[in-house]
Amino acid sequence: MPWVYIAGGVLLVLIVIGLMPKPVSVETARVKTGMLRVTVDEEGRTRVKNRYVIAAPAAGHMRRIELKPGAKVEARGTLLTSLETSGADLLDARSLAQAEARVRAAEAARDQAVARRESAKATAELARTELDRVQSLFAQVSVSRQDLDAAVTRARTTAEEGRASEFGARIAEYELEQARALLMRGRPEAAGDTAQESLATLPVVSPVSGRVLRVFQESARTVVSGTPLLEVGDATDLEVIVEVLSRDGVAIDQGAKVFLEQWGGGEALEAKVRLVEPSAFTKISALGVEEQRVNVIADFVDAVEKRPTLGDAYRVEARIVVWEKDAVTQVAAGALFQRGGRWQVFVVENGRARLREVKTGRSNGVMTQIVEGLKTEEVVIVYPGDKIVEGVRVKAGDAVGR
Repeated sequence: MPWVYIAGGVLLVLIVIGLMPKPVSVETARVKTGMLRVTVDEEGRTRVKNRYVIAAPAAGHMRRIELKPGAKVEARGTLLTSLETSGADLLDARSLAQAEARVRAAEAARDQAVARRESAKATAELARTELDRVQSLFAQVSVSRQDLDAAVTRARTTAEEGRASEFGARIAEYELEQARALLMRGRPEAAGDTAQESLATLPVVSPVSGRVLRVFQESARTVVSGTPLLEVGDATDLEVIVEVLSRDGVAIDQGAKVFLEQWGGGEALEAKVRLVEPSAFTKISALGVEEQRVNVIADFVDAVEKRPTLGDAYRVEARIVVWEKDAVTQVAAGALFQRGGRWQVFVVENGRARLREVKTGRSNGVMTQIVEGLKTEEVVIVYPGDKIVEGVRVKAGDAVGR
């Protein structure tokens, strides 16, 4: 009967369908074109650029330091403490000659610091003028973005050098004043009794304007000459120091962008690399492995108003850009695997997995540049397992551009 043959045929079809292998469920991603950025990610910490440790200029009894960390100080206007020397700093002939030599050395250091300051100011003014000219040419599309970025970096670097030289000049002047004061105190025969009594107490003032960073000796006590008392500096004039592996430091260029995250604020801060130190050091990792690391120093680009509460030695997560490019064909790094030393991917075509060899470029660990082998909007399998082979049927999820 016809219906028997029909039923048998349907049953046979159902058996064939039941015996056919089911499609393998896979996770997919879509090949896309966009900017690719490769970074070196490490922990960093902030550091006050220009700081100065104030030490006891002479032996004596130090009065209690009332200032606390964070206290504001003015250059040569804020009294930090006083030393009661009671003639302890009187000099014999040999010490007097040494004190005179220190004064001459301090004068030479002051002159040198002033010369550096004037030179840094002239260089900064020249760099600023050049930046204005390059900005004008860039507006007229006469120079490239790279030339503009280089001019901005030079202007910023020379401005920072100018600030550092100004700080150095102030410190040199302060140390000269201290050397002259100690020399004068070492010649009590040149002054009367009243003057000698006034010399019994030696005031210690701040050499620069800023804030107290640390207090080393708070309570009243007897100190010797050279004992560190406290540290002062401008807490808003910060830089970032990042320890990176030496092999990563080789790829970091001066002026490279740095994005600072997880610092406690809402948005990431931007900085630029000023220096990759030429000397590395050995550090033991948390796993007990010896690593060669090098310090990368970066300057903040964002204004102080964006980081008003960020202080000295604060922790940040730094992402240092070593390479970036627009319009890069890229795919999720998890889609790539190696066979025979060659990179390959599985592309989803008509519901089946097709093995394809590709040529890769840069990678940031999440996305990888594709030089040859893939086109934009193609769908690839991410993290293919052992069941994924050439021609196998796959059931792909929604393709995601990563």
